[in-house]
Amino acid sequence: MENKNYRFETEAIHSGYHSDEHKGSLVPPLYQTSTFTFSSAEQGERRFAGQEEGFIYSRLGNPTVKVLEDRMAHLERGEAGLAFSSGMAAVSAVLTALTKTGDHILCSQGVYSSTFGLLELLKSKYNIDHDFSAMTSSETLENELRPNTSCIYIETPINPTMQLVDLEMAASVAKQRGIPVVVDNTFCSPYLQTPISHGCDIVIHSATKYICGHGDVIAGLVIGTSEFIKRVAKTTQKDFGGTISPFDAWLLLRGLKTLPVRMDRHCENASMLVEYLKTHPKVETLYFPGFSDYENDTKIMHKQMKKPGGLISFTIKGTKETAQLFMNHLRLIKIAVSLGDAETLIQHPATMTHAVVPKEERRKMGIEDTLLRLSVGLEAWEDIKEDLEQALQNI
Repeated sequence: MENKNYRFETEAIHSGYHSDEHKGSLVPPLYQTSTFTFSSAEQGERRFAGQEEGFIYSRLGNPTVKVLEDRMAHLERGEAGLAFSSGMAAVSAVLTALTKTGDHILCSQGVYSSTFGLLELLKSKYNIDHDFSAMTSSETLENELRPNTSCIYIETPINPTMQLVDLEMAASVAKQRGIPVVVDNTFCSPYLQTPISHGCDIVIHSATKYICGHGDVIAGLVIGTSEFIKRVAKTTQKDFGGTISPFDAWLLLRGLKTLPVRMDRHCENASMLVEYLKTHPKVETLYFPGFSDYENDTKIMHKQMKKPGGLISFTIKGTKETAQLFMNHLRLIKIAVSLGDAETLIQHPATMTHAVVPKEERRKMGIEDTLLRLSVGLEAWEDIKEDLEQALQNI
């Protein structure tokens, strides 16, 4: 595709790929190979020395994977991208690349449980400390930074409480200190939010979710400057080995083509269900960007998000057992811990995704025993509503 600024929907289908470089194939070919041959021993030497561009070994680079990385970099408004075998492989590679013994990481108030586990591991094994911040204002953020803070790590919306962090505010504070801002953009996808456009430095995705969209791939992505991506590729990705398979990259490229259409439907369905749930007598609290008990979230959402997204969290009146009983009465909605699939999924964070987080820490994050997270799928919203309705009637 020629170098032109097309709209997102067009870029999701065409960017990063030139069919004339691949024998005219309309669809990016699947290069299902572990290694690549050299025309001569001297060419092999040049490629290993970095004196000549070209592929060597699929752990170090693959043509199918490169199309995915280039396309995601373009969609996220970054310079370069890097694909991983999982979202946590991406998170681990980035945080390892940005820190050394004695450093400090400042995180948003809540994070994915495996990110929490990684932070605890870095602290216990390598004396890399971390704190959680509400990040409600520049003053709050400035006061919680330390001289040894090496990066700011943000989820927005936060998993699973759906709180928002003002990315421009965080980036502004960080730039005064020369600290990079890392954003997990999994819940939004680049269709709804592009953190780099708001001054942030590095974007991470669990591509398993909305990027894939079909529940059949485990993968991660990192987007940033060319210099940073090259550094991660040559160190923490190469040596830890969390690289994506060519086939999974090919599936993600297929998923990306329908990302805008899918996200529109996820968002439309979620908005309709919020209207139903917000007045239901058995729903205690509803968490959804633009409709939340958190002050200022609506303003932040309109500033940095195209739409509120396809995830809803809410608390059921009662106990943990009440929430579980409700889940067990669901018929259409599946009990599963992922999100962004065509199917509507529900999970209980306190006993599932965030079960490894100590109870007191969970409560500080706003994760109560009655909290549920609903990933709204692509079914008819009326059918999802009817399933929620009959399950609520049975508790």
